[in-house]
Amino acid sequence: MSGNPAARPPGFRLTGFRLPSFRLPTLQDRGARYATFFATYLYQGLVAGFSLTALANHLAGQGVPSSEVGLHFAVAGLPWTVQPILWGPLVDRAGRARMGRRRVWAVAALLGGQVALAGLLLLPGPEALGALSLVFLLHSLSASLLDTACDRLVMDHVPEAELGRTSACTRGGFVVGTSLGAALFGWTLAAQGFPASAALLLGLSLAAGLPILLVREAPGDAVLSLARGPADPAARAPVPFRRFLRRLVLGLGRRRALRLLGLCFALDGALALFELRFGVDLVQGYGWDAAALSRLQAGLALAGGTLGALAVGLWSDRAGPLPALRRLCAASAGAFLIAAALVAAGLAGPAGPAILGLTNVLPGLLVVALVPALMRASRGRVGAATEFEVYMATMNLGAVAGGAASGFLAPVLPLGAVAALCAGVLAGCALVTARPHLILRQRPDGG
Repeated sequence: MSGNPAARPPGFRLTGFRLPSFRLPTLQDRGARYATFFATYLYQGLVAGFSLTALANHLAGQGVPSSEVGLHFAVAGLPWTVQPILWGPLVDRAGRARMGRRRVWAVAALLGGQVALAGLLLLPGPEALGALSLVFLLHSLSASLLDTACDRLVMDHVPEAELGRTSACTRGGFVVGTSLGAALFGWTLAAQGFPASAALLLGLSLAAGLPILLVREAPGDAVLSLARGPADPAARAPVPFRRFLRRLVLGLGRRRALRLLGLCFALDGALALFELRFGVDLVQGYGWDAAALSRLQAGLALAGGTLGALAVGLWSDRAGPLPALRRLCAASAGAFLIAAALVAAGLAGPAGPAILGLTNVLPGLLVVALVPALMRASRGRVGAATEFEVYMATMNLGAVAGGAASGFLAPVLPLGAVAALCAGVLAGCALVTARPHLILRQRPDGG
């Protein structure tokens, strides 16, 4: 690059004095890629830790009914339920931009999210639930666009051999952000109050967003610009919207895609079916302290989402997109069988920490191994980001369905039987992933 002066960003001029030129990194630099994707999900995690954990507990402590808190979060979560339709076609069909085809949407989303969070500074306090819901609804609109643009940047710029590590990087960023946000803002809301906590959230989230603002998509891209980019003869023109939708529907209607959608739904559905039921049983049936349970769950998530995610990401890159997932599914099925035996033996209370470890750590790593497989299934298609977001939305739908079904099954299915049922679902997922041709396109080399 040093041999091409036109590719270097110009220096800055101040009244005739020329400052030295410097090179801002791009997503072609491996370190910059990891830093950008980690920081993007750290940003999302910080806001989630503030709103979903620290603020929810704070509102509960102030006597706000759980129904009102739940409605607030339901409103804030609406954009994530329609994310594939809302933003996928926009990002996939993006045209030329001086900032980069995908990054221009990521920067716009980040800035929009910060403007939305600044609305917290205008509120009298968290008791203004209607206005609070509106602020987080607007933020979720921006955050879901940021998530979609980031997923497409991964598919465009990360080599297939690094998808596992990148998945671990994004998972680690979100878990660290969520844990940090929950712990820090849980303290500041109680000790400093809502206005100081909102200001701190705004500052920390802006700091976490700096990499997406500074790391360019490709050499020659502008750092900040709303102008259209130069025509690229090698680039394909955006597909007309109707044809785009037709191709997307045809792609998702293929048997392999339908099986993969079923796998996504089953994995998160099974985990939610047991997790919600067991947490309620520990608090209401065995007298566990709710705060202590939350701390234990957060600690397990942090351990699994950092060191565990890194190990699985490296393993996935070495072994391929499905072997790591298959073995994790099989190991998770075994963990749930052990949990079922402990519950059936009447040890759910005393062995609660062990059961939580068995049913949280290994299963929580499934998404790290699953994401590279989903990206490989979507990559190369016109609607790659949209298709990928459909798979992720299906996982979220599975989690919602599993949580809802746990309440209906409680009177008729003992907890031990629920754990055994989850083990069976996970074993079935292991069998499906053992036959790659059922869910992934096979290449000429058999990969």
